[in-house]
Amino acid sequence: MQHRQEVALIIDPSSPYDRRIVRGVAAYVQQAQRDWSLYVEEDHIDRLPDLKAWGGDGILANFDDRRVAAAVTSLGVPVVGIGGGYGYYEENPQIPYVRTDNRAIARMGAQHLIDLGFRQFAFCSEPPTRANGWAKERAEAFCEAIEEAGYPCEHFAGKHSPAKEWRLSQAALQKWVAKLRTPIGIMACNDGRARHLLQACRFVGKRVPEDVAIVGVDNDDVMCELAQPPLSSVEQGAMRVGFEAAALLDDMMQGKKPAQQRTAIPPERVVARHSTDVMAVADEEVAEALRFIRQNACRPINVRDVLDMARMSRSTLDARFRTAIGRSIHAEIRRVQIESAERLLITTTMPIKEVVQRVGVSSVQYFTAMIRNATGKTPGEIRKAALR
Repeated sequence: MQHRQEVALIIDPSSPYDRRIVRGVAAYVQQAQRDWSLYVEEDHIDRLPDLKAWGGDGILANFDDRRVAAAVTSLGVPVVGIGGGYGYYEENPQIPYVRTDNRAIARMGAQHLIDLGFRQFAFCSEPPTRANGWAKERAEAFCEAIEEAGYPCEHFAGKHSPAKEWRLSQAALQKWVAKLRTPIGIMACNDGRARHLLQACRFVGKRVPEDVAIVGVDNDDVMCELAQPPLSSVEQGAMRVGFEAAALLDDMMQGKKPAQQRTAIPPERVVARHSTDVMAVADEEVAEALRFIRQNACRPINVRDVLDMARMSRSTLDARFRTAIGRSIHAEIRRVQIESAERLLITTTMPIKEVVQRVGVSSVQYFTAMIRNATGKTPGEIRKAALR
């Protein structure tokens, strides 16, 4: 009979990102039917277990805190690092590491704002430190994606730490926001910085989302819903980080050599809330047609319905769509249907036949082809990846 294995999770329970990682670890334990005893301590440094007395079999540790990395790297048990990708790894090349894909996160946020019709963009970061290179990586990837789409992009980091010098940090942020040309779409490096940005917009009289649309990162649902207005945010895929890290640790505890040392997990989706609930299109008739599509694409509707609403010919409205957002009317209907389908596949266990009906597609076969063409994956593969 296999003995129960003791696994320590050295994480920060106050962090939404770390809590999602724990959920991913639990999902792996349940799916793989492992008999693990999970040790989770609220104080992730001062109460790090004495492994000689504890007799543990393996450790999953958030290496974004260098003190954690230093504490667990010489304990003589299998260790897998997890985190955002900075503050840890150069000194520990032998420890496998599962991290978020910061570049993919930034590109997802950029595409969300581009799809809303914005033509002016900015990234709001924070002063660089040795441990927050993830913020710099996101800023660079966001600006690259925006510039590849043919638009300019500003980048603000500031000189003062919001945690240590709040008044100076916020004053500088307000000064920057006041000078921005609007309408503008801004991505913040995380939800905390996005909330700072919301406060700065209120202080200088910029409306969100009408003047400034804001998207953060982490999807801390409680804090995002409490923000005024509620904050759109990128769901990083932290549960998948926890799942893959647990699978890797499981192999190591069984004496297997890690297949790879470094794994980047892509983000899941943008969870859209009121802070980006706007279509930044100067052509008011196109903007009205876009709102109609967003509200009705899954009923379903077709191009004729949009033309009837707009009271225009197809050639005229299609040309104005392409000028305003770079897509045809038909392509925009499909984009909204695909976005809705992915959300249902990822966040529910609804049968695929019902998802097909919910998004207004004629058949499972056509739905599968539509999703594969758009994402490179079948509906089943999208769901399987989200549930792992």
